[in-house]
Amino acid sequence: MAMAETNGKDPKAITGKTVLLWLAGFFGVIFLTNGIFLYYAVGTFPGVAVESSYEAGQAYNQEIAAAKAQEQLNWNISSELTRQADGSGKLLVLAKDAGDAPLYGMNVEATLKHPAQVNADLSLILTADGGGRYVSEVEALPAGNWTLLLEVIENGERKFKSENRIFIKE
Repeated sequence: MAMAETNGKDPKAITGKTVLLWLAGFFGVIFLTNGIFLYYAVGTFPGVAVESSYEAGQAYNQEIAAAKAQEQLNWNISSELTRQADGSGKLLVLAKDAGDAPLYGMNVEATLKHPAQVNADLSLILTADGGGRYVSEVEALPAGNWTLLLEVIENGERKFKSENRIFIKE
C-alpha cells in the first residue's frame, strides 16, 4: 500500500498566511461595526445644546437674579393639568399675590416640554377666567412624562417662573 505524498507539509499547520487572514478578518469586523455605530450616532445626534457657553453662563446669572426677585414677591401660583378620555386636556393656573388676593392683568404662558423630543413640546397661551384663574385647552395631550414650564408676565417683564415634572396617565 502506497502512502500519498504530502511534500512533508502538515495540512493543519498554522502558517503566516493563515494568521494574517485571521487578523485581517478580526479587525475588519471591528472596523465595520465601529463604522456602523459611528454612522448611526452622527445621524441621530440632534445638534448642539448650547451655541455659546459664555452666553449661557450670563443667562444663568440673570436667572438667579430673577429667582431672587420672584422670591421677594411671595406669590402663590398653583396649576392643575387634567386629561379627558378623548385625549384632550385642560390647564388651570390660579395666581394670587402675597396677601392672597387674585392677580389680574397677567399674561400666563405655559410650555409642556417633552424630556426626549424637542419637536413634541406644546406651547400654551392661557386666558384670564376671572378671580386670578387662567385657563388653556389642549386639543391633544399625549400621556407620559412632561415638564410643565409656567411663566407669568406683567407689563412685558417676567415676574414668575416655575418648572415642574409631571406624569400624565392614559
